Amino acid sequence: MDKTIVITGAGSGIGRACAQRFLSEGWRVGLLGRRKAPLEDVAQGHDAALVIPCDVADEAAVDAAFAKLAGVWGRVDVLFNNAGVSAFGATIDEIPTDDWKRCIDINVTGAFLCARAAFRQMRAQSPQGGRIINNGSVSSDVPRWGSAPYTTSKHAITGLTRSISLDGRPFGIACGQIDVGNALTEMAQSMTTGMPQADGSMAVEPVMDVSHVSDAVWHMASLPPEANVQFMTVMATNMPYIGRG
Repeated sequence: MDKTIVITGAGSGIGRACAQRFLSEGWRVGLLGRRKAPLEDVAQGHDAALVIPCDVADEAAVDAAFAKLAGVWGRVDVLFNNAGVSAFGATIDEIPTDDWKRCIDINVTGAFLCARAAFRQMRAQSPQGGRIINNGSVSSDVPRWGSAPYTTSKHAITGLTRSISLDGRPFGIACGQIDVGNALTEMAQSMTTGMPQADGSMAVEPVMDVSHVSDAVWHMASLPPEANVQFMTVMATNMPYIGRG
């Protein structure tokens, strides 16, 4: 049976790299993202790619996207819950409420809505079951300076991962989390020129190629039902994370 994976935020960065990897491995890949053009650029007309523009923070849009995927392919084997935005560079007293809400809406509510839709499908399909992989961050454990909205959102992802892991047991639905540090994507370009540190300095930070993340997600998704990576951290070896601060 052909395996199917849904990847949110598939038009750029980690989502794009993972979508390309899974397509190259012969999986059917549902590409979700807000903008159609980048998704089509990733798909490249591939027969196994299904492009579905979708705002993950829009409940109706998410439910419609998963209904379409199930209607076309009959099942969803894996969700890579990847879509997210960053919010760095200010202490909490300087953060506008709108910036907080945007980060939480996309990173937390969006992840919840997509996981809920995937779980619903995985529970109903035959054979029952599947796997949800949430994209956390090293910030789900240790924050950067000036990152209250983002760090809070990624701590929430860890709670979501643990809860889904328990809820999914009776239905053969596994859930794990990948925490990524300093993968060189569009979002991380500033790390190569200088990032603010906790001591007030600016420093260039080590980065790693994003292909290491797609390799890790591929490994997690390809495990048999009886095995699960609960948490995995993939990071640039010398980035300021161990002993951050």
